[in-house]
Amino acid sequence: MASGDIDVAYVAKLARLALTPAEVERFGAQLGALLEHVDRLAALPVADVGATAQVIAQSNVMRDDVVRPSLDRETVLGGAPERDGAYFRVPRIIGEDA
Repeated sequence: MASGDIDVAYVAKLARLALTPAEVERFGAQLGALLEHVDRLAALPVADVGATAQVIAQSNVMRDDVVRPSLDRETVLGGAPERDGAYFRVPRIIGEDA
């Protein structure tokens, strides 16, 4: 697809963008260069290349769980703006005022 097939001023109007004539010309040239690059990529021989989701091998790094001392529940809940028994009280996302 050539950039001449795309009316940059019309697309800008649809997107409600006010472009100057210089911007229309510049963006049209940039779009043309981008589409030429895409055309070159489309011409590459990739029929023998297998589909990949990730090109670099990845693995999860796991560590052993180790029980360590932590803060006392009452100390933690003492800093809460609101609490409900032994739990933090937080507002609902919808339908409840803070």
